[in-house]
Amino acid sequence: MQATIKKYGLYGLLTGLVIFILHLTLGKDLSYSTNEIIGYISIFISLSFVFFGIKHYRDKVNNGAVSFGKALSIGILISVLVAIGIALADFVYTKFINPDWFENYYQMMRDAGKEDEIMEMTSFTAGLFMLTLVTVIGFIISLISSLVLQRK
Repeated sequence: MQATIKKYGLYGLLTGLVIFILHLTLGKDLSYSTNEIIGYISIFISLSFVFFGIKHYRDKVNNGAVSFGKALSIGILISVLVAIGIALADFVYTKFINPDWFENYYQMMRDAGKEDEIMEMTSFTAGLFMLTLVTVIGFIISLISSLVLQRK
């Protein structure tokens, strides 16, 4: 089970990092809303490895059977690995690569008349937010995948 979690968690983490790097290099001139959509798409693509990890464990490691609980735990652990990678990438980006990101974002929100929607964040809290967000989305994907793939 550990090998499957590490393998598919690493696949998801690396996929997220590759998309993140591509996004940084190719998406510089895109709007914040477009970048946000691309960010969510990258999270879902990275978390697709939850499904494939559970399926691999069921079919190749566990002789075609996996309980709901085992599948859910595999999915959640893969999600946590992906979430750690995405959160670290977000932290590094906002702390070192583009430390002015928050100020630019706050200014864009003020210019759009959305001062009441501004939430003060730091690189650490942004990373923590991403960790939590990706883990929650990963839990939902793990739950659905476990329901679909469970087989006794």
